[in-house]
This record gives sequence, structure tokens and C-alpha cells, in this order.
Amino acid sequence: MNLILSVDAIVPPLSGIGRYAWELARRYVADPGFGPVRFYLHGRWVSDPVHLLTPSQAGRAGRYPIKPPAWLRQGILRRACRGSVFHGPNYFLPACADIGVATVHDLSVFRFPEMHPAARVTQFEQEFARSLDRAVHLITDSEAIRQEVIDFCAWPAGRITAIPLGVGPSFVPRASAVASRALAVRGLVPDAYALCVATLEPRKRIDRLLTAYGRLPRRLLERYPLVLAGSPGWHDEGIRGAIDEAQREGWMRYLGFVAEAELPALYAGARAFLFPSMYEGFGLPVLEAMASGVPVLTSDRGAMKELAGNAALLVEPDDADALLRGIERVLTDQEWRSEARSQGLSIASGHTWERCVARTFEVCRYAADVGTGTHDIGATRQVTAIRAD
Repeated sequence: MNLILSVDAIVPPLSGIGRYAWELARRYVADPGFGPVRFYLHGRWVSDPVHLLTPSQAGRAGRYPIKPPAWLRQGILRRACRGSVFHGPNYFLPACADIGVATVHDLSVFRFPEMHPAARVTQFEQEFARSLDRAVHLITDSEAIRQEVIDFCAWPAGRITAIPLGVGPSFVPRASAVASRALAVRGLVPDAYALCVATLEPRKRIDRLLTAYGRLPRRLLERYPLVLAGSPGWHDEGIRGAIDEAQREGWMRYLGFVAEAELPALYAGARAFLFPSMYEGFGLPVLEAMASGVPVLTSDRGAMKELAGNAALLVEPDDADALLRGIERVLTDQEWRSEARSQGLSIASGHTWERCVARTFEVCRYAADVGTGTHDIGATRQVTAIRAD
């Protein structure tokens, strides 16, 4: 199989989709068992995707220093892609894709267009349907989103596979003494704060979280202030106002963007992890928190419910009273916390990037057989097993 991976999402700092694309790319490079893989970036070939994480080197990653004319470039690309499986891990497939596999992380831009920038909505309206036309097979991060795509896109169930994401080996429980050293630079103390890691955007329901958290008894607010880490997003004016007010009252801290190297200690030192997002394609922060041995509160919806199950306290994110009760329980119910920690670690142990990448490669190999007309019942059974696993 000749495989091409689009690496347009590998942009520092890595988003959730960027992390997914990077884990695929770096393992394809490191493991010769995957065979030769080419990397595609906006009409150019990238010799080594690691350069994309070094801004000073990113411009040198392409093979061609000057782009040829558009008409010539498209012809060159079509010939270069012919007969190859082209995996677009960020929703879209370019016109040159011959045998296409696209990963659809969620359908929030269609379900909640008012919560996205207008340019992003326009991009999906113009390009998503064309990408589906180019796809032989689709991948989702969860069974919940797989079912949504089947229903919303009228996509054949046999041509879409759910493959859960993984969690890095640095997300592990840490002794207080170990975590203390890393947290000291932020003025934080292990087991003395609650944590939320999320981009500031409406569907994360950070405004609901702040409202509920501010209603906790004063003793809990003083003992466990809320720490929020995440980059500015969009439509976040109201959220920023609520953050400023909570910080003035002294019971929360907004860290802004936190470098990836800091996140494992930040998770491991938290008393609890709170993630009441109304909609996710997977919920990678929830998995990272569980892998870190931290009790989790998250939403009782879709992919988050599927991922966390009984290991997390599930609440309706728009029910203010339920959210308040849930936060208090996650912080104080020692019996529940112990059980949640154990179950969370068990779930997280089954989610590795190695497993995610291997299963993704298997789907691409199946797509190659479909695209060349050589697939058989055995291959179909194999992909069905991947989906059901």
C-alpha cells in the first residue's frame, strides 16, 4: 500500500486534532513496518513532519521552494497521488486524493454553527461534501460520532469505523513530592485545586462551570480554587468577563495557554478534573485526566459518556443545580473518588496511541483494497472487527 498523510493540522501549539495527526505522522516515520509514507501539506510534499513543530524550520519542510502554477501543480499532484491511499486526519480531502480516507472528529460545525467562527462554517459548507465524495472510508474518534455521521451524512455504516484516540505515556499519577516541584512555578500545590483544560469557546460550557463553582460553600472555594488552562477561542467575550470576575473574587485562576510539557503535572496535581462540555467528538482531556489518576466530572452526553462511563461523574451541563452538586461530590466524596480513580486508570490503560495508529493503518490498508478492487470478505471482516472492538 502507498499511503499519503495530510499534515496540515500539525501546527504548534498542537490542538487535539493536531496531536492526532502528529501521533500518526511520527509513528509512521519511526516504524518501518508501516512502509513508505508520504506527507502532504497544502499542495507540497513534506520530507520530515517534525520540522512542522519548529516554526523557524516549517518553511523549509516542503520539497519545492517555489510553487509551480496552479494548473500545473494540480496535474503533478494528481499523478503523484494516483493509486495511493490519501488519509486526511482533519476532515478534508484535497482534489488530488485518489483513494480517500477522512477522519471526521465531530459534526459540531453543523449542529451548532452559531458557536463557530463564520469562516469555519463557510469552509465546511463549501468543502466537506466534496471531501465525502472523495472518500472510500471514514474514521471517527467514537461510536457516538460514527452514528451521527451515518445519520446526518446518510453514510453507509459499513464504510465508517470508530477508532478511539490514545493518551501519551507522560500522563500518569504522580506522588505529591514529584508534582510539587513542577507545580511550584505556577504557585500551585498538589491536591489543592480543581482543574479544567479547555479552549475558551461556547460549547465547552466554561461559563456554566464558573457559575456553578462560584456557588460552592466558601470553605471549598478557599481550599480548592478552580484553575482553568486553555487558549483564547471564539465568541468568548462573555466567558472572559466571567473569568475576570471570578479572579477578582479570588477563587479561580486563569493560566491561559499551557505548554504541553507542563500539562502532565498540572493534571496529576489536581484534586478533580471538570469538563462539562456540551459536545465533543471524543473528549481527550477527560482521557488525560483519568490516565493521571484524577477523579473526573464531565457531561452525560455522547462521546464523553461513551469514553468515561462509570469512571466519571456524569452531569447535564446546562443543569446548574446538578452541576453544583456534582462538583461538590467530586471534591469531597472520598469513597466515590477512590473508585473513580481506579476505574479511570483502568479505562485509560486501554487507550494508547500505538493502538490508535495501528488500527488507523489497518483501515487505510482496507481502503487500498477497496480502491483497487481487490478487497475480499476477510478484509471486510477485519474492518468490522476494528469498529466493534
